[in-house]
Amino acid sequence: MARRQDIKSYVELTPWLNRLLQRAARQYVAGENRQDGLAAARRLFDMGYKISLEYIGENTLDARMCQVAAEEMKSLICELGEIGDRISFDLSHIGLSVKKDLAYRQLIELADEARTANVELFVSMEESAKTDLILDTYQKAVAHYPNIGITLQAHLHRTPMDLAVLSDSPRHIRIVKGAYQEPATHALSRSSELDERYLTLVQDAIHRGHRISIATHDERIINEAIDLGLLDSGSAEFEMLYGIRPELSEKLQSAGYPVRIYVTYGREWFLYLCHRIAEYPPNLYRAVADMASDEAVEPYRAYNRAPKE
Repeated sequence: MARRQDIKSYVELTPWLNRLLQRAARQYVAGENRQDGLAAARRLFDMGYKISLEYIGENTLDARMCQVAAEEMKSLICELGEIGDRISFDLSHIGLSVKKDLAYRQLIELADEARTANVELFVSMEESAKTDLILDTYQKAVAHYPNIGITLQAHLHRTPMDLAVLSDSPRHIRIVKGAYQEPATHALSRSSELDERYLTLVQDAIHRGHRISIATHDERIINEAIDLGLLDSGSAEFEMLYGIRPELSEKLQSAGYPVRIYVTYGREWFLYLCHRIAEYPPNLYRAVADMASDEAVEPYRAYNRAPKE
């Protein structure tokens, strides 16, 4: 439902509804413009976190708007400075939903800018129908630009095979459970079986020499990863979304584990908010509470510590 353009347009054109939903989105989205994203990233960097920044957008169908998105990402690369070493994005934001060659061309341009700035690009994963296109585009680009990472979704049945294909050389891989609704023929539902597959993928990826972002807020998986010694290799980190379980990221960082916060900004916050509620339904209660409040709350304010030296 969140992907229906008529619903999105209704939200955008209905001022009172737009304001209410924006209040809910501000828990998970740093703001609508680049300076909002950079300001949130700076606060988190000063608290000792690693940073990944994303200019939100996906399934862009206008080639000109894909170019606008790519130009925004180039500006973001230039302005990251010391606070971040990674930007993330969907290939469908820069052309994949228009033409594969457009996405590839813009990915190469971004990778060239990022290499000069010592920034890593990270390609996100989307619906399973796009997986082959995403992996093909990534594989073609990473052969020339090793500063590009890729995301894999543990719930897809194909992912263990995809990981094996990627193992011809060390890569940087983000492993997520998967936020997209997929048929049982393509993916596992949320279950202990999925948790076990997730941990197996992380172990396999580390064994193959990849650097790994363990992107989850699931404490059972996090604790198991720690107990298994998966963080001891020095090639793994925890990655968490901005505004979700800030007390957990603080706990892990205080215990000495590397934690990266994935910060988002941009005007396409409606679908992003829907993703956060869909992947963890209790977030709906928080969204309702935020809609009822006029106060803008910075999600990490209660967990601020002295700036790092």
